Amino acid sequence: MPDAAPPATPATTPAARRARALLSPRLRLCLLVLLLAAAAGAVWAWQPHRLLAEGWPPRLSGGPAVVIFALAYGGCAAALVPRPLLNLAAGALFGAPAGLAAAVAGTVLGAGVSFGLGRLLGQDALRPLLRARWLAAADRQLSRHGFRSMLAIRLFPGVPFAAANYCAAVSRMGWLPFLLATGLGSVPNTAAYAVAGSHATTPTSPVFLAALACVALPALAGCAVAWRKRGRLRAARDTAGPGRPGEPGRPATEPGPSGA
Repeated sequence: MPDAAPPATPATTPAARRARALLSPRLRLCLLVLLLAAAAGAVWAWQPHRLLAEGWPPRLSGGPAVVIFALAYGGCAAALVPRPLLNLAAGALFGAPAGLAAAVAGTVLGAGVSFGLGRLLGQDALRPLLRARWLAAADRQLSRHGFRSMLAIRLFPGVPFAAANYCAAVSRMGWLPFLLATGLGSVPNTAAYAVAGSHATTPTSPVFLAALACVALPALAGCAVAWRKRGRLRAARDTAGPGRPGEPGRPATEPGPSGA
């Protein structure tokens, strides 16, 4: 009499296989891409830049309006709406102090949403792709020095907001260093935009021009630092060859073994 087939283990049942397929890293990454595309489409249809032209609804004012704007800011920032536009709107609608508070709160909220989505849906699929030398170096920097690295990224404009969020999510950076660095590092640039927005009706005023200077100078400084770093990296790469004869920084011939 033939032996009965062993019962299927939970890991080999069809339901378990379907669950693994649904939770696979690639499928989660596709879901992340679809979510971002849907959010960008919704924002394009809503057109939040109309706030600058039409203003805030008159029935909303005071503290509740600031809180609602911060929540909307976070959703728009996570949906890839440019932050300078949102910062200008915050200053134009609520003035510099309240606009700054709403914009910074919205920035941290939007960054947290992006970080969480990237960590949950994209990290497992993207980490195996970090094979290039510069990608691995960036991952080590973000993972080991999360707060310092993210603070520098936020202080010096140049790295897109969404790109920084998802790169941090793919690394092993912790939640707390990421959010703290985002909040602190976003204050100077956000304040400049909020002040500019609050004086947008007088674009020739000294306050407006000073705010624009505070926006432009960190950007120029960031470009200068990036260019200098690029030159150093290129020089290091040229002087550290793989060891073949004739390469820079390496001797053309190596001494042979000494005779006895």
